[in-house]
Amino acid sequence: MLAGFRRSAPASQSLCLNLCPCPSSLLSPAPRRDWRRRPRRAPSSDGGGDPAQASDPQADPAAADGGVPGGGEYGRDRAQRGGRHQRLGGQEFILSEDYNKMTSVKNYQAHQSRVTMILFVLELEWVLSTGQDKQFAWHCSESGQRLGGYRTSAVASGLQFDVETRHVFIGDHSGQVTILKLEQENCTLVTTFRGHTGGVTALCWDPVQRVLFSGSSDHSVIMWDIGGRKGTAIELQGHNDKVQALSYAQHTRQLISCGGDGGIVVWNMDVERQETPEWLDSDSCQKCDQPFFWNFKQMWDSKKIGLRQHHCRKCGKAVCGKCSSKRSSIPLMGFEFEVRVCDSCHEAITDEERAPTATFHDSKHNIVHVHFDATRGWLLTSGTDKVIKVRRHLIKKLSVFGLI
Repeated sequence: MLAGFRRSAPASQSLCLNLCPCPSSLLSPAPRRDWRRRPRRAPSSDGGGDPAQASDPQADPAAADGGVPGGGEYGRDRAQRGGRHQRLGGQEFILSEDYNKMTSVKNYQAHQSRVTMILFVLELEWVLSTGQDKQFAWHCSESGQRLGGYRTSAVASGLQFDVETRHVFIGDHSGQVTILKLEQENCTLVTTFRGHTGGVTALCWDPVQRVLFSGSSDHSVIMWDIGGRKGTAIELQGHNDKVQALSYAQHTRQLISCGGDGGIVVWNMDVERQETPEWLDSDSCQKCDQPFFWNFKQMWDSKKIGLRQHHCRKCGKAVCGKCSSKRSSIPLMGFEFEVRVCDSCHEAITDEERAPTATFHDSKHNIVHVHFDATRGWLLTSGTDKVIKVRRHLIKKLSVFGLI
């Protein structure tokens, strides 16, 4: 279903995003499909959006009038009455050698409301930030000067940056991932990815393989193969609650995802994974030809009551409940739990194909952030219970996949 998120992209764009030397013909778009009756998520990527939003201060109407919402006469009247609108942002500190003292250096007045994400790029001396005002901004850390901004479609909840190509990845609560190309004082909208049915809750970027991982409140993780010449999107289903944190071990190609269910899932991304198929539309079961409940003509002609439509997760065919009574895990497609498959696909799946490609662990708390230290083999998690846990006992289990 997530196969070929490139297909709805304009022909003038390449989903490689100039991250690899592949020709654009390798990712040529296909005709747009109709997703109106398809219950699954319908990923697409396009260069949509208002190009005017890519410039600053035009991208921020409030900033164009001194940071006062509404601007114009309203802003001047409010200023004359003594009103004040505070701009929020990040703060820079100098940490002492003994880690016992922090000295404030400067403030970055970047947003009109609470900052949601902040990222420091040492190589370029940039400070990237997003806020609840739906603004993305970046500043020069040496001068403190605002270099530019962009208004997103929803409040941002994920932020990653590629230093080599200067592409920034912004995930938001609408489930969209926006990719921008940053210059010194302006940015350009490259494309957007829409593959989640829930909001994006976490992003993780692998600069070596040119792969972006996005976690969502729809309990899934999607791997976007941006620079791999294939333009594929792989779906990973291993959580019973929203995915809230992602970490990636580059040297062994292992993805660590943590969710609100307290689960820690370690995915082996070094295997040859398969894309989930597109869900097919049909007015009758594609196995037994029984009509579905909206197919009134066939129900009348055959004098049969219509059935409910289901889909096989392996082949994507529209089938009835009788023809898809079996369940099976399909790890290579990202389904670590048992899912609905048609009877013929259930017989074709071998025991080797059912071998798990991920390990599951219980963290005993609701994780909101995770970090894996590959040098020491430590996994650090922080949760809503205000507790930071250092997991050493997990290392022996993770060593099965070669994490340490």
